[in-house]
Amino acid sequence: MAYVITDECLACGTCMESCPVNAIVEGSIYSIDTERCENCGTCIDACPIGAIIEE
Repeated sequence: MAYVITDECLACGTCMESCPVNAIVEGSIYSIDTERCENCGTCIDACPIGAIIEE
């Protein structure tokens, strides 16, 4: 299962701070480095607006 950060992302950084493997890449809309992501779901739980979904 892979996760994707959607266009609704506010780039608040909450997901990036919560990721235990530093798989969140900063930008105007954040993204997830699939090579680093361990599919733990921490980012989904952390996102305050639900902008991270299962792909």
